[in-house]
Amino acid sequence: GGIFNLCNPRHFTIGIWPPSTESNPTLEDPTPDYMNLLGMIFSMCGLMLKLKWCAWIAVYCSFISFANSRSSEDTKQMMSSFMLSISAVVMSYLQNPQPMSPPW
Repeated sequence: GGIFNLCNPRHFTIGIWPPSTESNPTLEDPTPDYMNLLGMIFSMCGLMLKLKWCAWIAVYCSFISFANSRSSEDTKQMMSSFMLSISAVVMSYLQNPQPMSPPW
């Protein structure tokens, strides 16, 4: 029955967790890599063009990349993109300390 399956931990974990990438390498999730790349691009735009919204999007993308990453991955690249996005925010606010103005 349905409610009794929740009490069976073996059945519960099979239904909830996605299949591991070791047994099926084609199910690799590309989201962290895309978000890492997007974070790098936006933080470069934030640094070069002093666009605060680009810097904030970069921070957001690096958070998503960090949240979706697997623990076995190399964390150096993730930390570097995270630090780059934080420095883009800091540099854009050092240049222009006023808060962001809405686009409308």
